[in-house]
Amino acid sequence: MSQQSLISLFLVPTPIGNLRDITLRAIDVLQAVDVILAEDTRTSGILLKHLQISKNLQSYHSFNEHKAVEKLVERMKKGETFALISDAGTPAISDPGFLLVRAVLAAGLEVQCLPGPTAFVPALVASGLPNDRFVFEGFLPHKKGRKTRIDAVVNEPRTLIFYESPHRLLKTLEQLAAAFGGDRQAAVARELTKLHEEIVRGTLIELMDYYQVNPLKGELVLVVAGCTEQRESRTERQEKKQSEWKKENKSRKELE
Repeated sequence: MSQQSLISLFLVPTPIGNLRDITLRAIDVLQAVDVILAEDTRTSGILLKHLQISKNLQSYHSFNEHKAVEKLVERMKKGETFALISDAGTPAISDPGFLLVRAVLAAGLEVQCLPGPTAFVPALVASGLPNDRFVFEGFLPHKKGRKTRIDAVVNEPRTLIFYESPHRLLKTLEQLAAAFGGDRQAAVARELTKLHEEIVRGTLIELMDYYQVNPLKGELVLVVAGCTEQRESRTERQEKKQSEWKKENKSRKELE
């Protein structure tokens, strides 16, 4: 690790499911640092045990990061090296990490992020939707600000990527269908790299119908096609789509 001795913080991606997706370089870094910061020490402990890595493991998550950052930077200034890992995927992507990276850089110390697993990349590529340009929206707000966020991307021409929990997926599909129109193409990628990996593709309405009778579990990524309409104004398009979706949804419920 001589070439990396000047780096104080490593961001190390970990597998999103299949433990064999860890890179050789990631293993080298985890073996060499002084401390591993983990979102959930229990989850990360399973991975480290699998890799036969025994290191000082410290909890670092969204509930303690504001208080922990200053002390961690001080320890780095004294020469300790740290690796930050999340439960799965790349740290700071919809997970804690940004505050620490910013503070470490502000202190004049070095940060390095290793390449590795990130759930939205395989979901996007396998969705069949355009992937030359895309927008990663992460998790939508649970309540306040949710509609505002959705309305802000109604006319977005690039492919949209969302993270969502299984118990909120149907609500999200319904809200997106109301805003974008039920005929907008989308894909739901579930349990990527795991035994029960599944990618379901179709319109927002078709996905709603599918998941009403096929309840899901596990981690998922929702990929939605961008807007292709150009002539009508944003307000006209949105009102038209909402009207069409309401009529279609009403007819569908009557048939049920």
